[in-house]
Amino acid sequence: MRIAILDDYQSVALGLADWDSLHAEVHVFTEAFDDEKAVVAALAEYDVVVAMRERTPFASSTLSELPRLRLLVTTGPVNAAIDLDAARRLGVTVCGTGYFSYPTVELTWGLILSAARQIPQQVDSVRRGGWQEGLGTSLRGATLGILGLGRLGTSVAEIGRAFGMRTIAWSQNLTPADAEAKGAAYVSRDELFTHSDVLSIHVVLSQRTRGLVGEHELGLMKPTAILVNTSRGPVVDETALIKALAEKRIASAALDVFDREPLPSDHPLRSLPNAVVTPHIGYVSRDLYEVFYRDAVEDIAAWSAGTPLRVLF
Repeated sequence: MRIAILDDYQSVALGLADWDSLHAEVHVFTEAFDDEKAVVAALAEYDVVVAMRERTPFASSTLSELPRLRLLVTTGPVNAAIDLDAARRLGVTVCGTGYFSYPTVELTWGLILSAARQIPQQVDSVRRGGWQEGLGTSLRGATLGILGLGRLGTSVAEIGRAFGMRTIAWSQNLTPADAEAKGAAYVSRDELFTHSDVLSIHVVLSQRTRGLVGEHELGLMKPTAILVNTSRGPVVDETALIKALAEKRIASAALDVFDREPLPSDHPLRSLPNAVVTPHIGYVSRDLYEVFYRDAVEDIAAWSAGTPLRVLF
């Protein structure tokens, strides 16, 4: 049995689970693939593939070019980048792993505080031999807007109240009663963007949410507002956001997700001074990675024994 572990950017997978127990040939890929052709060329001789979240897509066209593939394990319980219907049709078993969301909630607040208090700029000043630069913004009494008041959004809102912030929320299926039960005031879509001092995005990427935050929504925001996205890059119109930041029509954006990942080295978001940018690390924590890889090994062992665990269809 040949196993491929994908997108292990930090080269940590082999040290976080007992891969030797599988008595298989295990190969780790530490770099992202450039395109579908590269995926097929690299994985053609593997029976099992372990995918890290949605970093590498497995469309029908990709799966059909991998006739040896029999088991595809994704870290986490869902993966929108895998065509499950195609996998079923081609006889590829797809399994998931355990997951918990609090690392993303914690990173969201790290980004909010970094943008509000200009922490990256201040750290850079000290490293350059300087001292205080600019003025940060306090959060107490400010309005926290939540776009998507599900599990993640609700947790982010709870922490906002601890900072003394007022919380408002909107999403396509949210009702006033649901918002109130979760400690937020329901507002209209336009009101969410108009009144938020900090706007945090927590919706699942779908056809309905792709481009949900565009030029119109950004134009409603205060010039002092902060936009935070730890959801998925395409929820926000990236071109419109870059323009709004460059023209300082909003104060800043704190982003962990992007249209294209890894972010190209010459991408303008890397150099805009009012953008706090992290490399999609919302779920990248040691304790969660231990769950991912431990469960992946369990899935492979169970599949090999004929009793697959955590099958996604």
